[in-house]
Amino acid sequence: MDLGRASGIVRLINTSGGGVLCLAGDVSGEVVADFRRRHGREPHVVAAVDAGSVTALSPDAVDLVLDHLDAAALRGREIRVRRSPVVERAMAGSTHAG
Repeated sequence: MDLGRASGIVRLINTSGGGVLCLAGDVSGEVVADFRRRHGREPHVVAAVDAGSVTALSPDAVDLVLDHLDAAALRGREIRVRRSPVVERAMAGSTHAG
């Protein structure tokens, strides 16, 4: 790990409005793997994704966000996504760009 860069986090937060998938900092593949070890590979039911503080996003992290958006769409739900500029660029080519 490069100690010159802030490490990232992925957390599930329970709020009164529903669950929130929170991503922040440099969200590497290792961070995503650790999240999946703790919470499983299946997407969770969330009301929002907060990725507004992300400074770097690995392909695994993009997949994690898209998995949660796809799961919500399959349930007929649209979830709010707060995006940093890094996340906006990473998701620009996805079907979830809106």
